[in-house]
Amino acid sequence: MLTLFVFTKLRYRRLLIQIILFGLVFDVALAVEPNSDPGWLKYETIPTLLFSIISLIIVLYAIWWVKSGRKFNIREIPGLRAVEEAVGRATEMGSSLLYTPGYGGDIQRPTTIASMNILSTVAEKTAEYDCRLIYPTHDPVIMAVAQEVVREGCIKAGHPDRYRPDDIFYISSSQFGYAAAVDGIISREKPASIFLLGTFEAESLILAETGNSIGAIQIAGTDSTIQLAFFIVACDYTLIGEELFAASGYLSRNKEILSSVKAQDIIKIVIAVFVILATIWATLDPSSTWWRF
Repeated sequence: MLTLFVFTKLRYRRLLIQIILFGLVFDVALAVEPNSDPGWLKYETIPTLLFSIISLIIVLYAIWWVKSGRKFNIREIPGLRAVEEAVGRATEMGSSLLYTPGYGGDIQRPTTIASMNILSTVAEKTAEYDCRLIYPTHDPVIMAVAQEVVREGCIKAGHPDRYRPDDIFYISSSQFGYAAAVDGIISREKPASIFLLGTFEAESLILAETGNSIGAIQIAGTDSTIQLAFFIVACDYTLIGEELFAASGYLSRNKEILSSVKAQDIIKIVIAVFVILATIWATLDPSSTWWRF
């Protein structure tokens, strides 16, 4: 009886023939030579591939879930509930509202995009209440996008005539030039409400303390763990980390954003379960390595 097995190795151009003849096993290796070609597949990246596929499936599932009209609740965030209060306060006091995205980001940063989504809701409410919205920025591209966002918000509110393009302006590309200019605006205009939402660096505490000194209600949010500490102590409400990204979906109820938030939550649960399982497994069997990738 003759049985023939052929094994090939992709990474080492090698042909291994195993012959089993009357119960005896013979291994014959042919054409053994190093292969400079790394091959089309890296085995060490397979876990990353599997995780990417799982993430893609979760995202598609979340999109299907939200678009099918099923109920999807987002935990209430105090800072977002206060948006209505901040706009109403500025309106009642006959004062203005100041909104700035910080110095640290350009239009491509996720925090700037999330800030634009929140600005859309704020602009719609200020147009509805006929409250002045001041938007200073350090970037001319952000200024142009913000002008369009605010204009669209005024149109949604049914008051396109309340769009004031001169109140959305570029001031300086210098970090402390920007901080000094916004400080001056806060001191002179004394807005009743201040929104500090976006990417902030060293200017965060300067702006937050100035707003605090005039008694303005302040809502702040950023993804910088360093600057969050300053916002927490100096502002009334702070959106911490991912709350800033969830805020746009919370306020707008946009289905695409809600599906993204749901997918992120599911992926976080999957990662947490994996970490717990790997920790227990590694404790019971320290020599195991399957969970390392």
